[in-house]
Amino acid sequence: MSLTIPNLLSLLRMALVPVFIIAVRYGEPKKALLIFLAAGITDALDGFIARIAKQQSLLGTYLDPIADKLLLTSAWVVLAIPNLAQSAPVPLWVTILVISRDLLIVIVALVLYLALGVRKFPPTVISKVTTVVQVTTVVVVLIAGIAAKETARLAVALDFLADFFIYLTAALTLASGLYYVYRSSSLVGDKDRPVEPAEE
Repeated sequence: MSLTIPNLLSLLRMALVPVFIIAVRYGEPKKALLIFLAAGITDALDGFIARIAKQQSLLGTYLDPIADKLLLTSAWVVLAIPNLAQSAPVPLWVTILVISRDLLIVIVALVLYLALGVRKFPPTVISKVTTVVQVTTVVVVLIAGIAAKETARLAVALDFLADFFIYLTAALTLASGLYYVYRSSSLVGDKDRPVEPAEE
């Protein structure tokens, strides 16, 4: 199986994860932000190239979401460690909530596949919004870390903004997780419901 350009971009995104973690660990939020944004660009490019150049592949369907989750989960974990690159550290319970939601989705999807043969479970609007807000929160927290080193007055405002996005992420993550469970239970109910005979 030959690697396509989108697959190589997904692998590059994975390779950027440890570099991002190192930048945060050594208190370099500016470098961490640039790496995170570069990883986001590879995410946009691999999807665009796959569609335009018709390079969709089975490997790509696995690599792309794995790379995304690896980057985002790593960001939430490392930013929950105090005294690193950010002036507004992410509360540990919010990181646990974010990771727990992702684990819940994986487990439920696996159960639905094994028990009911469900292969496709398209994301909902709230799930997409939650992901966007999670990514935005990481960016804002890193920017707050940059401001803390350069502009004290701006840092105060960005700390408030970071806190707002952190708690917004927590609320959306909880809501989307609960809605995912609701959708899954509804799907199971539809599968178990006996088929009624058609009226003559």
